[in-house]
Amino acid sequence: MPSFHLVPVMATPNGTLVHPAYFLLVGIPGLGPNIHFWLGFPLCFMYVLATLGNLAIVLIIRVERRLHEPMYLFLAMLSTIDLVLSSVTMPKMASLFLTGIQEIGFNICLAQMFLIHALSAMESAVLLAMAFDRFVAICHPLRHASVLTGPTVAKIGLAALTRGFVFFFPLPFILKRLSYCQTHTVTHSFCLHQDIMKLSCTDTMVNVVYGLFIILSVMGVDSLFIGLSYILILKTVLELSSQGAALKAFNTCVSHLCAVLVFYVPLIGLSVVHRLGGPTSLLHVIMANIYLLLPPVVNPVVYGAKTKEIRSWILHMFSQGGR
Repeated sequence: MPSFHLVPVMATPNGTLVHPAYFLLVGIPGLGPNIHFWLGFPLCFMYVLATLGNLAIVLIIRVERRLHEPMYLFLAMLSTIDLVLSSVTMPKMASLFLTGIQEIGFNICLAQMFLIHALSAMESAVLLAMAFDRFVAICHPLRHASVLTGPTVAKIGLAALTRGFVFFFPLPFILKRLSYCQTHTVTHSFCLHQDIMKLSCTDTMVNVVYGLFIILSVMGVDSLFIGLSYILILKTVLELSSQGAALKAFNTCVSHLCAVLVFYVPLIGLSVVHRLGGPTSLLHVIMANIYLLLPPVVNPVVYGAKTKEIRSWILHMFSQGGR
């Protein structure tokens, strides 16, 4: 384990805040360097897959005018967020696994933590917007074109971006007001608010309260409205006289439902195990990895397979390349 330097950065009436020069990332607890090394290769493959998949979806929607509809514009936003999120987490993880270099600078760790949480909040908002789009399209089809116009979609995207930034911008600053004079080992492969907060040797009540407030008011509210949207969609679908029409209507929601489950199930599980307290276990780490690594890889695959227009575009590109 490398030596550690403590850097006092700020004087207070009671003394000096102690901030480390860097934190140490663990990777997956209990696994040796050899196993970490070999895990680095599938991680690199996942990063390439996530990058190419999400980039392909964004470019296809950008150039194909038929796809300039609310559902696909929201999908382009989702893919852009996944593209940035995977670039914030996966390269550093791959470097940790392949080279064994554990250090991450104090301010870089805080910046990564902010981006992870802010981008997750933006993804949650876009998933809510997609649920609203499906609700209007199925429950009020005649009003869909007038409700979700181009400017409205742009405003929703801007609101998702602004909310993610505003709610999570204070996190690095409330972490900087703490002293870190105990262990400096982050028990994940990346920096999360809960884990950095646990390393402090000063009172973290502000962090606990604010962290709980934003998780409930952002992800909690979003998941509540997504659930409500699908209850109303299901009610409308069950009232349709034709079984074929009902299946066709609900089939348009399958991709979005998969994206919601892939995002929210690990998030809820991670929140529950963190709130239970105690030392960070292997379960914490695995759920955090699933929560951050799975959506950017799975979303383009699901949408590429289930969306006819995107699927046909990709097949057309491959057939052109094969000639």
